[in-house]
Amino acid sequence: MIQLALRIYHVPEDIQVMLDDYSSGFRMRFSTNSYTTDWTKLEIGIAMGSTISPILFVMAMEVILKAAEDSAGPANLGGGCYMPPLKAFMDDTICSKEDETPNARAP
Repeated sequence: MIQLALRIYHVPEDIQVMLDDYSSGFRMRFSTNSYTTDWTKLEIGIAMGSTISPILFVMAMEVILKAAEDSAGPANLGGGCYMPPLKAFMDDTICSKEDETPNARAP
């Protein structure tokens, strides 16, 4: 998703390659008082503590949200009030859809 976002937002190819090289070297391990795991490659996700990671996260989330927003219209709350189909703050996202079927109760 990050590579797609970089292309969509017209990030120059040499910068894309640099970011891919940078993130492909991430490794992690866990430690407790009595045990430390071996180093393992971080294959997916956004690395904590990286200065570029929050920007990449926001870019990738924007791609996802824009794609979802294009397929959903605003929810009619009545009285001329409409709510956007998506609301997002960082990694919290609310998706709403106006349902044309009446409310149903579970048996």
